[in-house]
Amino acid sequence: MDTFSLLLNGLAVAIEPMNLLFALIGVIVGTAVGVMPGIGPALTVALLLPVSLSFGATGSLIMFAGIYYGGMYGGAISSILLNTPGETASIMTAVEGNKMARDGRGGKALGAAAIGSFFGGSFATLGLAVVAPFMVMVALSFGPAEYFALMVLSFMTVSAAFGGSIIRGLTALFLGLAIGLVGIDKLTGQARLAFGVAELRDNISIAIVAVGLFAVGETLYIASQKHNIGEKVEAIKGSVWLTLADLKRCIKPYLRGTLLGFSFGPLPTGGAEIPTFLSYSTERKTAKGVAKEEFEGPKGAIEGVAGPEAANNASAAGTLIPLLTLGLPTSATAAIMLAGFQQYGLQPGPLLFTNNPDIVWGLVASLFIANLMLVVLNLPFVGVWVKLLMIPRPWLYAGILTFATLGIVGAEGSVFALVLLLAFGLLGFLMRRFGYPLAPVLVGTILGPLAEEQLRRGLMINRGDWTFLFTSPIALTIYAIALAAVLGPVIWRALQPKGANTAFAMDGD
Repeated sequence: MDTFSLLLNGLAVAIEPMNLLFALIGVIVGTAVGVMPGIGPALTVALLLPVSLSFGATGSLIMFAGIYYGGMYGGAISSILLNTPGETASIMTAVEGNKMARDGRGGKALGAAAIGSFFGGSFATLGLAVVAPFMVMVALSFGPAEYFALMVLSFMTVSAAFGGSIIRGLTALFLGLAIGLVGIDKLTGQARLAFGVAELRDNISIAIVAVGLFAVGETLYIASQKHNIGEKVEAIKGSVWLTLADLKRCIKPYLRGTLLGFSFGPLPTGGAEIPTFLSYSTERKTAKGVAKEEFEGPKGAIEGVAGPEAANNASAAGTLIPLLTLGLPTSATAAIMLAGFQQYGLQPGPLLFTNNPDIVWGLVASLFIANLMLVVLNLPFVGVWVKLLMIPRPWLYAGILTFATLGIVGAEGSVFALVLLLAFGLLGFLMRRFGYPLAPVLVGTILGPLAEEQLRRGLMINRGDWTFLFTSPIALTIYAIALAAVLGPVIWRALQPKGANTAFAMDGD
């Protein structure tokens, strides 16, 4: 069956009333959390993991994807009107967007951001539908050696991409690997790292780890920073609808931003920060005439909003390519979505396309619907989202902690689960406090047991001969990429002039 037919079948799944409802809930919640500084899609998806157990696999994953897309756009609202990015990927939008808002063109900036998100997300989703089947064809030829190499690649790249230090990334990764080993060894039946605690023999729930680290720990960290949300919110002046002249200025930035975002999304760079930065830099360098004057002056150029916002949502679609086809997350939100798959007993990869095509193609088709919903919701009702900036922070943080606790109680139903939730929450807070990234912990917890399974399978097939790991050309190529991912940034920083390095916060998407 060709891609077009599969996409039509997926559309039939996506337009089912309940799935449409889940998509709507996802984009609404995603936009809301994107608007509020410091609360992103990763935290929100983690928070909803235990609650979504009753929604079914297809509905939950559609909702999570809607949250991801909605969060990408929502960050633009606070960036433009408050000059405080709701998401790290919206940092570049704030540069020109807030200048436009202060110049009385806030409506135009919000309109350019909304249409850019729709443009980038829609075309990148189409690219996802085209590219994914080819990735699956390649992955179907993989054996234990290639899969183990892929796990190593994921471990190394996530450790290198998230946070500012490779050592801290690796430390977080090994912590996650240790958590993944807790429980009964499926091969020998022996308890590992349970320390005599009976509850630990059943393994630690991924939902507890994700909610503890990202929801509880992240919320405690954000609250401890005492962010000042009392800054002046610029009023929305002017229409949010773009004129033909505005669209003419935006179309090339939309195209360039989409291409950059979709190209970088599958790469383990930690999120959408790099493509949005490159998009902004490209638009500034290629600007001519009025646009160049607006970039250099206080008015703000609409191209500086259009390009990064298209790159933002295109990157989100690109991130789903390695997640769905290989089971490799390249952002924090993708790592938590991987946990969402696993809580339904699903393992992303080529077999997912074969065994569960309705889920995969229903999810892909729902992304088109989610993008359309975002435009309909965000252009006419942007004033409603702005009011969320007025919610007192203590109320918000208290609500998140309460919701996280109730979700785990409902899913696990034990006091010990709450003790673990608090423990991982405190661990997440301390890691954020001392600059350790959270995503590698979750990736190690999820993929560690899978890597062990592939390693043991390969050893049994090859009668204990370890050399099978290094006899496959594909595996050797993957190892080389993993090594380059770790050493590349180190070499790059060493070659840069002192003080010329720019750090990106890469633990938020």
